[in-house]
Amino acid sequence: MLELTMATVSAADAGATAGMTMAEAPSEPGAVLRVGRDAAGCRLVTPEDWLFVSRVHLEFRCGPDGGWQLTWLRGSQPDPASEVRLTAGGSVQPLVYGATVPLPRGGSGEIVVQDRSGPRSVNVGFYQEV
Repeated sequence: MLELTMATVSAADAGATAGMTMAEAPSEPGAVLRVGRDAAGCRLVTPEDWLFVSRVHLEFRCGPDGGWQLTWLRGSQPDPASEVRLTAGGSVQPLVYGATVPLPRGGSGEIVVQDRSGPRSVNVGFYQEV
């Protein structure tokens, strides 16, 4: 089971946790959770006017072995308007635009999508049960 908790944070409400949303999916091969502005394609949806987030920005996919991977999907622009970093096990790893990385099994952490033009971010916490 992968559990996600998302909060959108701007300078006006830094430190606030109101408006958190959650999603979960069983660790079965092919299971998918997506984060982005498109409510039709994403389980966790950011504000529509937050254009630094793509319609479908992040994808969590369960592989054949039950492990989860995170992909920063490439959007319609050649250069992203955001930066994405993964924090897990005490280390911070910046993600490359279009890259896929495994999530630690049985672990937890956070993915931060940071707006390059202002003090806004999308913070997605994750917990993976084994």
